[in-house]
Amino acid sequence: MPHLLHCACGLEVIQDQRKKVVPLAEGRVLEVGMGSGLNIPFYDREKVEIVWGLEPSAGMRKKAQPRLCTTPIDIRWLDLPGESIPLHNGSVDTVLLTYTLCTIPDWRTALQHMRRVLKPDGTLIFCEHGLSPDAGVRRWQKRLTPLWKKLAGGCHLDRPIPQYIEAGGFTIHTMNAEYIQGPKFAAYQYWGTAK
Repeated sequence: MPHLLHCACGLEVIQDQRKKVVPLAEGRVLEVGMGSGLNIPFYDREKVEIVWGLEPSAGMRKKAQPRLCTTPIDIRWLDLPGESIPLHNGSVDTVLLTYTLCTIPDWRTALQHMRRVLKPDGTLIFCEHGLSPDAGVRRWQKRLTPLWKKLAGGCHLDRPIPQYIEAGGFTIHTMNAEYIQGPKFAAYQYWGTAK
C-alpha cells in the first residue's frame, strides 16, 4: 500500500497543489500525515524552524527516508495517528494537512488535537480532495467510497472538507475550491488556511 499511495499522491497535478500551500508553512510545523515525505522539497527552509512529521505507517516513514536525508530542515517523526498528537498545547506555529483528512477515522478528534497544539495566532494550512458541489459527481463519490476506502488506505472520496475543518474548531480564513485534472470523483480540491 505505501508504494501505491506514494505514486498516486506524487502525480504531477497533486505536486502542483502541494507547491501552492507547503511554502506558506513557517516556524514550528506539525505535518499531519507526512506519508512518504512528498511535501519536504516544498518547505521554505528560511521560514521553517522544525517539522514534526506525524505518520503512523512504518512503510510510509521508510519510503520518506531518502527525502529526509537530502533536506537541511530538521524533521522529526511522530509515529502516531492524527488522533494522538504528543505535543504541548500551543506549541506549533503551523499545522500542515495535505491529502490526509480523507483517511483519518476520527477526523473530529484529530482536528481538535491540531487546534490544541496550534498557537493562538497559528495557522492550519490545508490541501485536500473532497465532496464535489455537483450532484451527479457526489452520487458517484458516495457509490465509490466504500470500495475506494479498501483500495486506497481508508481514503473517503466524499468528505465535506470545509465543514470538517470548522467542526474541528477552526475558522476558515482563505479557501479555493475547484476540480483539478483527473477523474471528477477524486479531483475536487479544497486548499487554503484556517485559524
